[in-house]
Amino acid sequence: MKVSWILFWIVCVLEIATFAIISLFLWFREVDATGATQTFELKLINIAVIAAFFIIPFIIQIVWAIVNIMVSKKHAHAQI
Repeated sequence: MKVSWILFWIVCVLEIATFAIISLFLWFREVDATGATQTFELKLINIAVIAAFFIIPFIIQIVWAIVNIMVSKKHAHAQI
């Protein structure tokens, strides 16, 4: 079970770091691939779109955390 928690935290840190790096890239670029100048509103929209895609892995991580907690409690009660 300990391996599952370690993998959970590794995936969690990687996901947060990836989201932060992509968001910073989108925030600091001046012109996108089509040549359009990035305004404040467009930057927020771009980050919101990326956030929408990151919701699916976030939900999977919540389920993974719940399963880890349930299994940890099960093992704790079995050892008593």
